[in-house]
Amino acid sequence: MHEPFAHASRAFTVSQSPDIQTTDGMHDLRVTKYGFLLLDDFSLIALSAAVDPLRIANMVVGRRVYDYQLLGAGGEIVRSSDGIRVVPDAAMAGSDAFDAVFVVGPNPIPRKGIGAVLDWLRLQARRGTALGGLDTGSYFLARAGLLNGYRCTIHWEDQDTLVEQFPRLTVSNRLYEVDRDRYTCSGGIAPLDLMVHLLGTAPGSRSLAARVLELLVAERRSHEQRQRTSLRQYMGAEHAKLEEALQYMESNVEEALSVAEIAAYIKVSQRQLERWFHERLGKTPAQAYIEIRLLRARQLLYRTSKPLEEVCARTGFASTTHFATRYKAQFQISPSADRRRYQNAL
Repeated sequence: MHEPFAHASRAFTVSQSPDIQTTDGMHDLRVTKYGFLLLDDFSLIALSAAVDPLRIANMVVGRRVYDYQLLGAGGEIVRSSDGIRVVPDAAMAGSDAFDAVFVVGPNPIPRKGIGAVLDWLRLQARRGTALGGLDTGSYFLARAGLLNGYRCTIHWEDQDTLVEQFPRLTVSNRLYEVDRDRYTCSGGIAPLDLMVHLLGTAPGSRSLAARVLELLVAERRSHEQRQRTSLRQYMGAEHAKLEEALQYMESNVEEALSVAEIAAYIKVSQRQLERWFHERLGKTPAQAYIEIRLLRARQLLYRTSKPLEEVCARTGFASTTHFATRYKAQFQISPSADRRRYQNAL
């Protein structure tokens, strides 16, 4: 059992090291206050990727210009998805006013027992607080009706859930989206990209974002960059043409292509394509394509409530019988049983 640890923001003191110099123009930065709402099973890496740029920005400037608090739905310890327990600074109901509040989303997304959270987010919106979602946090903003008319994004695994439940939303596949007073991003370390963007937009902080990235040993990624939703990561391709072929397969799961069509698209012979797949992946292009479509089908089964027939159609299988046979051969369980097993584990 992991021991809980207290958030250190309250004990913050500036200790500027000799090699860190305050950048010209930053002395005029006003204090910005952020709140991070932690829900049970929240993503710890998403929280760290968002908070650390603020801590380092304070160090660079030489004073606390970015204040932040961790909030819990109640006053109790909140457990992250990897089992580490965190002590929030305050309960959301008794918290201070913020310039922006970010929901640090959990995995999996709960469907019930979130009414108080949604009401509190609506209250923040009425107060004029900017709102953000990290990882799956966008889902809670959408449930509260606070993303209507805004462009948003979410972790690629949950895009289908968001689109299915809120079909009128504009959901992108980008790393992050900043649309007026709504800040949303995908998972992993994408909150770092979002936060660095926000750091760079404040008057007098043009070079602050670059300095923060330097100290984090990270590179700037544009919001135009798209998430690697890629099921080809399961394949681990490094060959440029092979990567292109796998990407083309992923982009065409609904209407299955022939191997000849894939080879023609990347401008190689079918024989050459088959040799590359055998040498690099130890399988034929057709086998890899089936795996990509089945992985996509499993994602739809897990993350949406679409009927089996629709999942089958959206992954290029001509019949549910053929789909079920292939699925069971791949995962050693039927599609329906696999969905039930996943839902029962939530």
